[in-house]
Amino acid sequence: MNDQLPGRDLSKSPFFVERALTTLQHFLHVEAVSGVVLLAAAAAALLWANSPFAHTYHDVWDLPVRLRLGEFVFTRSLHFWINDALMTIFFLVVGMEIRREIHEGALSKFDQGMLPVLAAFGGVAVPALIYLSFNAAAGREHGWAIPTATDIAFAVGVLALLGKSIPGNVRVFLLALAIIDDIIAVLIIALFYTSGLDLNGFAVAVLGVLLALGFQRLGLGSAYAYIVPAFIVWAGFLMAGVHPTLAGVVLGLITPVRSASPEIVPPVIRVETALHPWVAYGIMPIFALANAGVSFTSMELAGGAQFVTLGVALALCAGKPIGVIGATWLAVRVGGCRLAPDVTWAGICLIGLLAGIGFTMSIFIAMLAFNDDKLLDAAKFGVLLGSLISVTLGLGWGAEYAQRRRKEIGD
Repeated sequence: MNDQLPGRDLSKSPFFVERALTTLQHFLHVEAVSGVVLLAAAAAALLWANSPFAHTYHDVWDLPVRLRLGEFVFTRSLHFWINDALMTIFFLVVGMEIRREIHEGALSKFDQGMLPVLAAFGGVAVPALIYLSFNAAAGREHGWAIPTATDIAFAVGVLALLGKSIPGNVRVFLLALAIIDDIIAVLIIALFYTSGLDLNGFAVAVLGVLLALGFQRLGLGSAYAYIVPAFIVWAGFLMAGVHPTLAGVVLGLITPVRSASPEIVPPVIRVETALHPWVAYGIMPIFALANAGVSFTSMELAGGAQFVTLGVALALCAGKPIGVIGATWLAVRVGGCRLAPDVTWAGICLIGLLAGIGFTMSIFIAMLAFNDDKLLDAAKFGVLLGSLISVTLGLGWGAEYAQRRRKEIGD
């Protein structure tokens, strides 16, 4: 992961621009296809959890898995290794996406990035308020952040089903919105879902970050060299009481965006491109299989749990569109922002509806928010229900919008 040469800005080179566009196309393609795989994994989890073999669903994920290094033995459930270790790679890709977008993407310029930023904040604030309007009671209020995130894979996958009639700038707006959603979700997890912080753990994490930066200065280009620093950062976060998956975000954000010469692919693009298919086709479906299995027969929607389901579902399918569309309208009307070429208000409505597809990050936050299995199952059910309604509404509106676009292009 070689660092950049001093005094040279390679981001303006034709090679870099071409490579960035190719990376964006590759990203959209992988996300579109992985949305189908993710859906299949979620459906398989639901079928498994409601089948005659339902008792084996939790038994499998509760199996102990041991990590042994000499005298040191670390034992955790398979569920832990998926949610707290494997998902770190997911967050590493998220961190690199953010790093790349800030450097040369939709977030690199104030006038380009401000509109999706404001739309994303609207899409976070309104769902949170809707959820809290149903769940202000003690214990249930912890789930306020569950409906604030957008699932990139599902949203882009649904958009791909609508065909090439959807303008490219609509896809870019949705991608930028979802990435900003991820940034906000990461900050929410770090600020609101951590407790009992241990400063010694932070010291260990800082040591790991400094080691990674030192390797970069030495010009170590092999990704394998960074496994040890990555493990140190992960272990430090775990010791500190911060969710260890956030180590992936930190490491992604410090990945270099420039390389030694215009002919060499920058590390942030090279590593993200290599990991992205593994995350999209492997890690996210495994996460869905391990966490989307809600048993409808044993689920108790009573004692307040029904309001968790209602709050999450309504916040996703109604709060997200209202927040995204409303914030975009205010930004254009009052803030001086402008819609990109070919992005109409019908396209913004489509983006708002698809933003209500929560799933991966929403389920992840739900598991941080609730220790009570009854509330957790109710929240997961709300995520699935709200996301399903959002998909249905998005496909319905999108089909009409795409047909209108084809007529306009034909005319």
